[in-house]
Formats: sequence, C-alpha cells, structure tokens
Amino acid sequence: MGNDLAAFAKEKGVKYFMISYTDLFGGQRAKLVPSQAIADMQRDGAGFAGFATWLDLTPAHPDMLAVPDPDSVIQLPWKPEVAWVAANCMMDDKSVEQSPRNTLKRLIAEAAGDGMHIKTGVEAEFFLISPDGKTISDEYDTASKPCYDQQAVMRRYDVIAEICDHMLALGWGAYQNDHEDANGQFEMNWAFDDALATADKHSFFKFMVKSVAEKHGLRATFMPKPFQGLTGNGCHAHISVWDRDGKTNVFADNAMELGLSAKGRNFLGGIMKHASALAAITNPTVNSYKRINAPRTISGATWAPNTVTWTGNNRTHMVRVPGPGRFELRLPDGAANPYLLQAVIIAAGLDGVRSKADPGRRYDIDMYQFGHTVEGAPKLPLNLLDALREFDNDKSLKAALGEEFSSAYLKLKQQEWNSYASHFTQWERDHTLDI
Repeated sequence: MGNDLAAFAKEKGVKYFMISYTDLFGGQRAKLVPSQAIADMQRDGAGFAGFATWLDLTPAHPDMLAVPDPDSVIQLPWKPEVAWVAANCMMDDKSVEQSPRNTLKRLIAEAAGDGMHIKTGVEAEFFLISPDGKTISDEYDTASKPCYDQQAVMRRYDVIAEICDHMLALGWGAYQNDHEDANGQFEMNWAFDDALATADKHSFFKFMVKSVAEKHGLRATFMPKPFQGLTGNGCHAHISVWDRDGKTNVFADNAMELGLSAKGRNFLGGIMKHASALAAITNPTVNSYKRINAPRTISGATWAPNTVTWTGNNRTHMVRVPGPGRFELRLPDGAANPYLLQAVIIAAGLDGVRSKADPGRRYDIDMYQFGHTVEGAPKLPLNLLDALREFDNDKSLKAALGEEFSSAYLKLKQQEWNSYASHFTQWERDHTLDI
C-alpha cells in the first residue's frame, strides 16, 4: 500500500477517507475526510471529542486525535470513491491507553518481545433481518434444522455473493459461506492473518455486512441472541502462534497430544485459567449471557459453551483442538469488540506461556448431554455483572491489558449494567403485579 494516503487516493480515484476508530463498546466512529485534506490528517490526526463516544473521558479533555494507520487502508468495494482506514487514538502527543486498537498493538508488541507472532482467524456470524429488527428477513426460512440449508442460502444469494465478491477483490482469501444453525443466520469465512490485520478486517467486515444489507433493503445484526429459541451469533476465534519471523508454527508438534506443542498447551492453559474473567470482554453485553447460558434451541443445540472445558474435535466445549497447531475458542459472540477480542486472547495466552499453565483435564464427552457429569470445571458467568466481577478480581489479566484500559472498561460496563438493572420490564409486571 505504501505509507502515503494522498498518493493512494490519487492512484485509486478515492475522493473521501473514513478515518475510523473503535470505542470500548465496539462502536465504530469515523470522520469523512476529503482526499485533499488527508495529508494533514495523516500527519496530525482527525480531531474527536472522546467523551462523545464510549471512552472514559470527560468534556474537559482536550481533542483526541485519530491518526490513520495507512497499512490498514481499504477502498470500499461497494463505493470505490471512499476508503476506510483504521486509526490509533492520541491525546497530548501520547497514546490513549484505553483505546482498543492501542491496547491490542501493545500486547502484540509484548508477545513479539517474547518471540511469539500471533495469528488468528474469526468466524463472525450474523442474521439478516427486517429493517425494524423484529423478524428474520426471509419468511420461508422456517426449517427446524436450517444449518447449511441450500434453498435458504440461495434466497439470500444477492447479499451473500456481493459480500464475498468484495472479500475476494480485497484479497482476504474468502473460502466458504453458509446458512448457519438459526433461521436467518449466516457465516462467511476468510483466511487467518496476523492478529492486528484480523482485527482490522473483522471491524471492516461488520461495517461491510451492515452496509451491503442496507443496500438490499435489509438489516444485518451481530447481536449475540437476537431471537429467543434460535441459536445465537458466535464469533469463534482460531488461534496459533508462530516464531519471530512468522514462518514456523510453534503450536504444532505431532509428537504431542492432538498435535499441540508444550507452548500451545501453556497458551491454552492461560485461556482456561482466565476464562471466567475474559468472558467480560469476549461476551460484553447483557444479551451475551442469553447465548452462553441458553436452554436448548429449536435446532437441538445452542452451539455455545457454559462450562470451562476443552477437547479435541468436539464442538460442545469452550475450546476445541480441531487439528495440529491451533485451537478454537468458542466462547466469544458477535458483540465482541474486534480489537479487544484479540487483545484478551493474547493477554491470557501470554500469561499461560510465562507461568507454564496447565490447561487441565481434556474431556471428550458431549457436553450438551453429559455436561452435568463434569466435576471441578468452573461454570461460565451467568450474567454480565458476574463476568465484570470475575474480571475485576483477576488482577493479572487486568494488569496485562493495562490498568488504564481495565479501569475505564469496568467503569463504563458497570454503568451499562446499572442502566439495565434499573430498567423496568414487562416480565416484572407479568410476574409481580398481583403479588
């Protein structure tokens, strides 16, 4: 790409840049900047009032400057005169430590200092729904087991194919698309990459899916559990660690159990050790806990964990090792912040490697049928408040993510929980009016 956004604009015919950053709640914030002004913005950053977004700042703070990272620039395939570029947040010539992308970049650098090059992939599930958000968009998508439904995916061909065409044009290595386990739900897969590149692509993917859906008169949602009785939106993360040059997978060792090296087991051990606390970030909303603690869905399974267990190639556990040299974390959901998701995985994994953490016993049972027989494995938090308390009590994880970030995140998320807890619902009236 080069480092000159003005030259990029001239070469590609770009008229405007969206200088974008992601706040603590995963909200994507941007300013639309004409290409004639991008050189100044690349040098100085675009000014934002941080308090106006979900960051722990006040109206009295000085301008927060979003400095575009030219390596992340993406020309919008559906509107080529516009380019999106991820930004790093600065204030008074210093990094805003609570900013999610800055938090991730710091942890990537820390891992690199230990000779570890983190590569990840994500499976971001979403629903295509009506514009008012009340129903799925396809009235004929009614099967009790709709996963991989051939007719249903073809009825949404125009939307899915357009998004996939865009990913192919961007060189993401898109390789499969399917109708997922809930009516109206889809998943689209692209190749794994360095953790920062995956986070930027994940962030852009959500923007792209919503934009293309709106173009077709629909709405896309990554909400963890938008419909009662249907499988929720997961965001499974596939994780591997490579050597310093990124060419040798140090998680791979065919002589070890499941082909996972000693370092891979230790990294996994860190994930297991911090699982209940990292849920506050991988499952960051009130609604998240209606997915991971859901009763059986119409299809027969939630495909989400509720217990801290790991296994081989078995989708009923929190972590599965589907093949040598990597593992899949099935805990995260569609509300996960693309940058914080990667950051908390690295933070927990680094702690596991440094402390030589043992992931504990491997289980190969069907957790949906026999999970009650497992003794000693922690249950995942029942709600966001429990998750926030677990995170607050996990001193080492908070320190790894940064005290400024952790304090800001806990403060704003506690406010969100308090808002939810003080909200009156119809359920309360239905069950308490005649007490």
